[in-house]
Amino acid sequence: MSELRFVRMGFGADAVEYQEAWDEQRRVHAARFADEVPDTVILLEHPPVYTAGRRTEDSERPLDGTPVIDVDRGGKITWHGPGQLVGYPIQKLPRPVDVVAHVRRLEEAIIRACAEFGLETTRVEGRSGVWVLGDPVEQRPALAGLSLDFDPRLTDEEFDPRLNGPEYAPSNAGQRREDRKIAAIGIRVAKGVTMHGFALNVNPDNKWFDRIIPCGIRDAGVASLAGELGLDVTIEEVLPVLEKHLRDVLENADPRPRVIDRASA
Repeated sequence: MSELRFVRMGFGADAVEYQEAWDEQRRVHAARFADEVPDTVILLEHPPVYTAGRRTEDSERPLDGTPVIDVDRGGKITWHGPGQLVGYPIQKLPRPVDVVAHVRRLEEAIIRACAEFGLETTRVEGRSGVWVLGDPVEQRPALAGLSLDFDPRLTDEEFDPRLNGPEYAPSNAGQRREDRKIAAIGIRVAKGVTMHGFALNVNPDNKWFDRIIPCGIRDAGVASLAGELGLDVTIEEVLPVLEKHLRDVLENADPRPRVIDRASA
């Protein structure tokens, strides 16, 4: 791929409002489509905000009426805010676009960055993003005194973890030794150019996720780099490491058009 340009848009006291970042994404997207700028990765931090992808259901949104911005990316609802490093790679890909391959490249860069800090992360089959794996189900502690065979999140269609306290809170998944997502990925491709991207939890207050069903997943939770390592890791420390691995993975990739099986079409 072509050489990447990184744009650090704003962090900390200069965190970027979601709408402002969305407007900038669209501006850069149009410029990239017209070949006026190279492939670009916008990196930033947002003030607290919930955003919902196209597949978000009403039952996954905040119960307290907290505003949610509906966006045109894939995936479901998530939270962005202080302590989370957000990246919007805007890249031109060959058509027909292989969206899955693009997601896998972003995951790979994040996995490598986490490993440099000493945290082993991975992918989970059927679930996008980057994960910290929990214990095998049979080795996890009983949940609210119940056997995991009767976990109400999976067996009771009317059960709502948003109403049932810390035992089921996504932010406590590590204490329950469940799988937990450390980086969410949601993208859109328009005119062969990618938009939206990833959000890596560096040192946020993960209780923000307890108001929603993060990414629509009820039987797992969320994690952060600082929380998993037990260290005071900052976005300032993570930025150059993540940029390095994004550059290595994305610049050295050989993206190919998605293969279409004409015989079965």
